Amino acid sequence: MKSRYEIAKNVFIDSIDVDDYIDLSTSVSAFKQLQHSIEKPLKMILLFGRPGTGKSILLNRIAEKLKNEREIHYFETPSTNEKEFFHKLFKALTKEALPANTDINFSSLVNYCKGLRGEREIVILLDEAQMYGAEMMEKIRLLSDTRSVKFIVSLHKTEDEDLIAKEHFQSRIWEVIELKNATLQDQIAYVHKKLLKKNLFEVANSIKEKEMKMIHTFTRGNFRECNKLFYTIFEICEYYDTHEPSKVQYDRLSKKIIEMAALKLGYIDV
Repeated sequence: MKSRYEIAKNVFIDSIDVDDYIDLSTSVSAFKQLQHSIEKPLKMILLFGRPGTGKSILLNRIAEKLKNEREIHYFETPSTNEKEFFHKLFKALTKEALPANTDINFSSLVNYCKGLRGEREIVILLDEAQMYGAEMMEKIRLLSDTRSVKFIVSLHKTEDEDLIAKEHFQSRIWEVIELKNATLQDQIAYVHKKLLKKNLFEVANSIKEKEMKMIHTFTRGNFRECNKLFYTIFEICEYYDTHEPSKVQYDRLSKKIIEMAALKLGYIDV
């Protein structure tokens, strides 16, 4: 029989799978804002936030929810070069794949998009767009100017620089949606809802607010860091549950185990 902690551990494997999406007040608000922005006659929309704030899973969710209402395509992985990107775009526009060695004339592609104006609107969700250079973003901007292709551009916000301030975004983005780290209450709801989705009621109930404050301090409310920490916490709990059950507090998450996990991940020093 599996340890309850093995199941709990696997709940926190980092994923952008739409089935792992958790409704929180902030995530619902961001979803509605993005959905409303897509409905507006905007050419480019910026979704940005620090890594681990939920940008990718939000894009995945919006693509899944709107796929039967709109022509919407999620470009999850950045293209390694322009040819690869324009091949993906060509397939989204025409529903046909070109041979890999085929060159696409950019001017012809722009003219093709202009011909679609008023007939179709294709929404392209560009994840990890910080991987695209200024020249590539300028071409994306020109395609968006045709008003038949709308781009949702997802970018990381870094500690030392707001990417929104970069020159090639300032005059091109029409609307900005920023995702932030979770508040304590949102992080508590996130953790409990993830566990309850797997019917891990006892494990969820063992996580009290006092311990969550400690975890929130370590992770700063970042969802990815939260997943990493809880995976490690339950990995340690699983070990003790199997080998030394007397060291596990089943009714309360042990502060000592939280500190052991935080030490292992480098949140605290010896």
